[in-house]
Amino acid sequence: MSQRRTAATTAAIEVHDLTVSYGAKPVLWDVDVLIPAGQIVAIVGPNGAGKSTLLKAIVGLVRPLTGWIKVFDAPFEQRRAWVAYVPQRESVDWDFPTDALDVVMMGLYGQIGWFRRPSREHRQRALQCLEQLGIAHLAQRQISQLSGGQQQRVFLARALAQNPKLYLLDEPFAGVDAATEDTIFRILRQLRDQGRTVVVVHHDLQTVADRFDYVVLLNLRLIAAGPVEEAFTAENLQRTYGGRLTALAYAAETLLRRDVARESQR
Repeated sequence: MSQRRTAATTAAIEVHDLTVSYGAKPVLWDVDVLIPAGQIVAIVGPNGAGKSTLLKAIVGLVRPLTGWIKVFDAPFEQRRAWVAYVPQRESVDWDFPTDALDVVMMGLYGQIGWFRRPSREHRQRALQCLEQLGIAHLAQRQISQLSGGQQQRVFLARALAQNPKLYLLDEPFAGVDAATEDTIFRILRQLRDQGRTVVVVHHDLQTVADRFDYVVLLNLRLIAAGPVEEAFTAENLQRTYGGRLTALAYAAETLLRRDVARESQR
């Protein structure tokens, strides 16, 4: 059972009136949500609900049609050094010729500088992060030769090396074995206990109540958000995973009307 926390007084992430569209297809629609600091937060919802897009919007990888996002009460550009983002494993080029240690060292470039050689202390820090994930023995292994679970551990080690205040993890448990999942959750609890904030796009609904403090239920729109014991209810799950096509059709129709109105004003 995860350690429950009282409501945090500081928002790690504040999202207001956020709408994101890929072409004519809306992915997020008028989302308002506060994510408190010092929590392990699950973002759940059906496939295509906008969960990964929300993380990408937070770190500026996609541009919203409307709305704004703050990270610790400032735009992301001013908090970039405070945030570590771990994308979905499927989005990474695992054939890139580099080893596990070099990948973790990338998390230290903010400290090293892009045109300076890493010091012995930097390499030791990277090795310590690999050791935390139980894969220091794989430091010289090419990332293409690692298993899916090992690759996930390497990317989490890179995030640890950054030493951020906020971790954004997009499906870190997809395709990993039970031992890797337990190891990662152990690390996430340690980060939470150190005052860090961890936001995880998550699919396994059976583990939400036991392993997370706070939950955001998303399906194009925000359905609910709050402490797990309050927001993770059967009613909210029904609202999140049912009626998705209706919500999507409504948003697509509204976007189309907006585009038509803009064209008529030109």
